[in-house]
Amino acid sequence: MDDLAREILKDMALEEIGPRDQKRSPVDHWPPAILLERAAYLKKMARYGDGSASETLREYPQHSLGLLFRSRDGDAEMHEGYAFLFCVLAGTATLVTGGTLTHPRKAGPGQRNGDALEGGVRQELKQGEFVHVPAGIPHQFLVAGEKSIACFVVKIQETE
Repeated sequence: MDDLAREILKDMALEEIGPRDQKRSPVDHWPPAILLERAAYLKKMARYGDGSASETLREYPQHSLGLLFRSRDGDAEMHEGYAFLFCVLAGTATLVTGGTLTHPRKAGPGQRNGDALEGGVRQELKQGEFVHVPAGIPHQFLVAGEKSIACFVVKIQETE
């Protein structure tokens, strides 16, 4: 996703909460209809990229909330210091967890990506399901054929 698209999504997120000069409530609320509408927009953006698009809805001191859309397999990922909670809003995919990253490479601070996972556990995910992936556990979304998945994502900073 390019920088312009990220800025558009950021502006959209702020507009739905209220005017920028208005004091924001400390409680954030996103009804399913809004999340699914935003996921539909991410689906359009994913068509013009690598089959994936995401946005951060809000960042907090120890966690962030976001949306993820995938219509193709993703890289295998491992995040040191961050756990993930995925809630499937729509679609289906296979989540592979554990195992070893193949062809690992540094993708950012505390993050390594790979082409795939060897020896991981596969589980099918569908609408309404939640899955928690602890920090340091490799994971990868596999999306078969014409299927896709949209998830609400909570990225949680874990401290020892």
